[in-house]
Amino acid sequence: MQASRSGARLRAFAAALFGAASLIVAQQAQAQPYPARVIRIVVPYAAGGGVDTVGRAVAQELTGSLGQSVIIDNRPGGNSVIGTEQVARALADGYTLLVTVGSHYAMPYLSKNVHYDPVKDFSPITIIGKAPQVLFVGSATGIMSVKDLIAYVKKNPGKVSFATSGAGTSQHLGGELLNHLAGLDMTHVPYKGGAPALTDVVGGQVPVGILIYSNVKQYAAAGKVRPLAMIEATRAKGAPDIPTMAEAGVPGFAVPDTWVGVLGPAGLPREVVSILNAAITKAAASADLRSRLEGAGFEVDVTPADKFAPQGPKIAEMYRSIITTAGIKPE
Repeated sequence: MQASRSGARLRAFAAALFGAASLIVAQQAQAQPYPARVIRIVVPYAAGGGVDTVGRAVAQELTGSLGQSVIIDNRPGGNSVIGTEQVARALADGYTLLVTVGSHYAMPYLSKNVHYDPVKDFSPITIIGKAPQVLFVGSATGIMSVKDLIAYVKKNPGKVSFATSGAGTSQHLGGELLNHLAGLDMTHVPYKGGAPALTDVVGGQVPVGILIYSNVKQYAAAGKVRPLAMIEATRAKGAPDIPTMAEAGVPGFAVPDTWVGVLGPAGLPREVVSILNAAITKAAASADLRSRLEGAGFEVDVTPADKFAPQGPKIAEMYRSIITTAGIKPE
């Protein structure tokens, strides 16, 4: 009996000693200046796409400025939900980050499999750039304006489709919002990326498209497609002559800006957010990063955390309103 009690006391002492040692190690780790080890940036899309291109460019710049390796971890699937959820559940220590786009805030209204809150479960760090989206038509359609398009669709009920880079994108939601506000019935044709969608509009297989303006620009200059309107609330810096949808005759039309940005798990220490924001802002000034962002369709437009964070609830509500108004059901 006495031996048993002695053993129990010994085990308790050992457990207490282990706990104390663990606490010391944790405190020492916390005392180390950030970053002290490899940073992982999760890209919830496949390698080779626009978001991946931006993520890799940012990772390269941060590796140089922070003095630690910054690696990309592609976690595609579930229309970005799989990778995004991993970051939502990660430790809020600054070593697991997310590079994603504005439709991040729309996913709970589009998918039944979202088990995180896009606002409450994340710490916004910065928006890096924005990608204006344009509604356009193939030149062979003869359509010259948004009003012409509306009239054309109404004269051909059930026969007109619009191409986008995928389901659940701001492009998709923009088309459905146009359907609702103008009383149209265009059919959505989601492609696996913008390139094949653009090819089919240029070739006449699909009459209407909504894509990133920078991808459409050269074809518009060559007369192969005709831009009709930008789908955001303001005109694009790179296309000041193209009106917004509201200016083109659809009052109340606007989708949130399509941006690419960096977020971390909720509760990210303020000093970590500050370090990352400063490093990304500095990186955005480099010619290489700007070139790679522009190549992926984004205009560099850095937004600091204190201005980015308040936008989250507003963007989420805009998407909720659009999706509800358009009658889109989560799948």
